[in-house]
Amino acid sequence: MKYRAAWFAMLLGTGLLGISACQSDNPYVASSLPMPPAPPQAAKTLDMSAYPAPPRDYGRYRSWGWLNGQLPPGTAWVDSAQVVEAVSNGLDQRGLRPARGNQPADLYVSATTRQETRLRQVREDYDPYYGGGMGYGRYDGYRPGYGGYASVPVVRTYRENVMVVQINLIDARTGQPVWSASADARASNNLADRSTALRQAVQQALTAYPPS
Repeated sequence: MKYRAAWFAMLLGTGLLGISACQSDNPYVASSLPMPPAPPQAAKTLDMSAYPAPPRDYGRYRSWGWLNGQLPPGTAWVDSAQVVEAVSNGLDQRGLRPARGNQPADLYVSATTRQETRLRQVREDYDPYYGGGMGYGRYDGYRPGYGGYASVPVVRTYRENVMVVQINLIDARTGQPVWSASADARASNNLADRSTALRQAVQQALTAYPPS
């Protein structure tokens, strides 16, 4: 019994010492310095680069004209008049009309075309029993896949000519580019085929205007 009383007294004394230690003066004192005043020029200028650019309203663009009043150049494949017609028709379908008279245009347009030769790979399934393609064989069954008596893949490489069109739109008021796109279409040496490829490439490029 005496042992328990002594043990309890020791615990009580330790607790009182801990409480008194927590209540002692803290040697660390919180302090802060006032914020320095803003520089004088900060009150007179506004840094717009700190704010995100507002979304562009493409609906306000209604009319257009050729950049610097110059028609797009022709190439050995297509002449300038064909490019002018294809681009003008494409812009018209997007709600953009040529500026009339002395009215200022909302957009300036430039367009270029070029010819490129590219390599295209095509995989064909060669059937050893029929000399090519997939078919029915000696077991009167369709043989998909490869191995055994099935067909084997043959990769062939072809060279093809393509018509590449690049279209650029510039804000007439600010002179800043607002939209650009390019597209291509396969074309042969046939004159009619080239004209078709030009129209297809222009239409494909303009499908992305206006941006959503």
